[in-house]
Amino acid sequence: MTTSVADHDGVTVLTVTGEVDLATAPALETAIDAALDAGPDHLVIDLVAVSFLASAGMAVLVAAHQRAGDKTTIALVAEGPATSRQLKMTALDQVFDLHSTLDAALASVRRA
Repeated sequence: MTTSVADHDGVTVLTVTGEVDLATAPALETAIDAALDAGPDHLVIDLVAVSFLASAGMAVLVAAHQRAGDKTTIALVAEGPATSRQLKMTALDQVFDLHSTLDAALASVRRA
């Protein structure tokens, strides 16, 4: 699993690639924590290139949501059976704003 962070006109985007499982979830947590430490108003976590999202990865996302509180809005980009299906089956689509494309997520958080 790899991560990268970019600024998209004031919106922090964390792009995740590869498998997010028990072994790689701590690295994801570190990357999210680093992004949140910068104090962004909005954080978009792009999971489109994630090929496997285990429960450990979903737990990291929930912990990030709790840590962000009211300071940072978190939106997820997820599409397909490896990510969006699991997020919907676990009702995390009710916790996070879930989008199928990065452009849709960016447009949504800019309206917020």
